[in-house]
Amino acid sequence: MNLSTFFKENPKAAVAFSGGVDSAYLLCAAKTAGADVRAYYVKSAFQPRFELEDAKRLCGELDIELKILTVDVLADRAVRENPADRCYHCKRLIFTTIAEAAEEDGYKMLLDGTNASDEAGERPGMRALRELSVCSPLRECGLTKQEIRRLSREAGLFTWEKPAYACLATRIPAGEEITEEKLNSTEAAEDFLFSLGFTDFRVRRFGEAARLQFPASQFGRVLEKREGIIKELKRYYKAVLLDMEARA
Repeated sequence: MNLSTFFKENPKAAVAFSGGVDSAYLLCAAKTAGADVRAYYVKSAFQPRFELEDAKRLCGELDIELKILTVDVLADRAVRENPADRCYHCKRLIFTTIAEAAEEDGYKMLLDGTNASDEAGERPGMRALRELSVCSPLRECGLTKQEIRRLSREAGLFTWEKPAYACLATRIPAGEEITEEKLNSTEAAEDFLFSLGFTDFRVRRFGEAARLQFPASQFGRVLEKREGIIKELKRYYKAVLLDMEARA
């Protein structure tokens, strides 16, 4: 099956849109196939501001209606306490919210951007999607991340080279309570590093310290900018550490 065939068989659907590469291409493919599709973006403390801006831009360029839903993820104790399966509780909360809103709007089928490169297994988030009967056309059609980037580039989508960006909650170790203050510190620190031109990095919480993870190719520039990075990040953390095991 290819996406064109999928949307001929399923001409009306809601898409859980994160603003990322995969769900952006899924929306584009639906639009190209002439499907009646609507994008649903969930605004929460876990999502950085730039994701919403990217979602708005992409939907504007594709002329697809975007519905923004607000979810207080930290109000859910199972999410806030950050257990090993936090992603399950969070995904279930978010996708239940989207499914309910979409059904009210007349969209009974809910799609997401899981692709063929994503390991299904028993990952907590995947379990939530299965339980809620969320359909993943990119995965069903065998499209890998690499292929989706290529097709996105050919389609002229600005998201084609956008780095993967997991939610802010992933920067906090499992078992450590998630707070708005910790999430805000993470976002501020990462925004600063983005402003310096760094890409594909993470600022992870390590006690009261920031543990910086960069690709090996950026280590030289990190050391060049060391003093400025330390000065800025110590506004939010007591110490700043560089992880010498480079991000792959």
